[in-house]
Amino acid sequence: MQALHIDGNSLTFDALREVVYERRAVLLAPDAREAVERARGVVEELLAGDKVAYAVNTGVGKLSDVRIKPEQVRELQENLMRSHCVGVGAPLAEPEVRAMMLLRANSLAKGNSGVRAAVIDTFCEMLNRGVHPVVPSQGSVGASGDLAPLAHLGIVLMGEGEATFEGRRLSGADAMKAAGVKTLALEAKEAISLINGTQGMLAVGALALLAAETLVDSADVLGAMSLDALRGTDAAFDERIHQARPHPGQLRTAANLRKLLEGSALRESHRDCARVQDAYSLRCMPQVHGAVRDALAGARATFAIEMNSAVDNPLVFVEKSGASVIISGGNFHGEPLAFALDFLAIALGALAGISERRLERLVNPALNEGLPPFLAPEPAGLNSGFMMAQVTAAALVSENKVLAHPASADSITTSGNKEDFVSMGMGAALKLRQVLANTTNVLAIEALAAVQALDLLAPLKTSARLEKARAAVRAISPRVLKDRNIAAEIARTAESLQKGDLLPALR
Repeated sequence: MQALHIDGNSLTFDALREVVYERRAVLLAPDAREAVERARGVVEELLAGDKVAYAVNTGVGKLSDVRIKPEQVRELQENLMRSHCVGVGAPLAEPEVRAMMLLRANSLAKGNSGVRAAVIDTFCEMLNRGVHPVVPSQGSVGASGDLAPLAHLGIVLMGEGEATFEGRRLSGADAMKAAGVKTLALEAKEAISLINGTQGMLAVGALALLAAETLVDSADVLGAMSLDALRGTDAAFDERIHQARPHPGQLRTAANLRKLLEGSALRESHRDCARVQDAYSLRCMPQVHGAVRDALAGARATFAIEMNSAVDNPLVFVEKSGASVIISGGNFHGEPLAFALDFLAIALGALAGISERRLERLVNPALNEGLPPFLAPEPAGLNSGFMMAQVTAAALVSENKVLAHPASADSITTSGNKEDFVSMGMGAALKLRQVLANTTNVLAIEALAAVQALDLLAPLKTSARLEKARAAVRAISPRVLKDRNIAAEIARTAESLQKGDLLPALR
């Protein structure tokens, strides 16, 4: 795989995935290097003169009116990085840290931050050699960006903080030395450019989005399996219905369901039954799954803009005429991301909710006509089947309802009332991560119940596509012939869904 050349303008989700999960190498693009050096020249020119610019030769936040002497500029960088390393809580996962480094480097590569190219080169070397800063997950209010998480990320460039390398947790200095990456002494403006930004919430959110996009496709497969096992009808997925209300996500899920159910012997076995229409959890999958798809698409559009944006402060602008200016603003504010992250949590909560309702219909003897109570093996009573698995799913769905409360509805004043309205975007991202995990587990439980139900309806078979999906689940979890501990099978099925193992059924 060729190295990715970042330029601050063209980073894609596919490239992000490749760098994070496949260790694709990263380099600063030559044109971007020139833009970075031009902006750096503006900062150095200001330092040589008498002008004042926020965080270049002043304090930060409430202390922005305090002028810093030239001989104190490097000390200011060190103090800013150290004082902002106040994060707490469990560290972010390695993929999230890799995403943070790539996103921060790409934003700096845009050429509006005024840092030296060496800062970006060092991030690239850390990615390429596998140096991953230890970044506590809590401590950001998403106002001047993710200050504490980014400080823990950036301080390793100085050889401080902590990092992991080849599976070992080391001091920042030892990790960089072991990997053969040179540390940096930060120069004017570089500390503020490292800690101002939205890359913490964006990294967590972007990776959650990629996982959710796989999950909603898997949900279509599982929903089709459950519907067929419950002898539902595919009439509600008729293309004419959905063309009459052509939301893109709805159209796609309806098309998926038609494709997945085509040729099912189970469907043919009850085509002339007296039932007129199915429950909403079956009939309205295009409308619900489709709305989730549209929410994901909206978040993807927001994140794609943010991935290629300058989000620190102040920003440096060099005009074609050669004129230049340094302007203070607020691009570090996380509100656009916080809204998207909160909406994603709500959407995934709905995906889990409708999955649990299908699961309930599969196991409830009052609703699963023709199937044994709780899909339990005989003799009934001696075996409980999936009774408690549905309880677990219900617990996760209810937890999601609590987590779906929007973090962005809150604000709290910080920094001596200078930062008086904040986004809480990182909180939204961390909640989303848990909602995603819960939803994946709910769908995993539906998967196990759906294939159990299909097995119980033999010799009738579902469609060829769904038989392929059933085989993928059965490769992980054999049929339940007698009650057993299936906790590990739920976990393995969740991992399989994350990898997209059911998606060949859609191709």
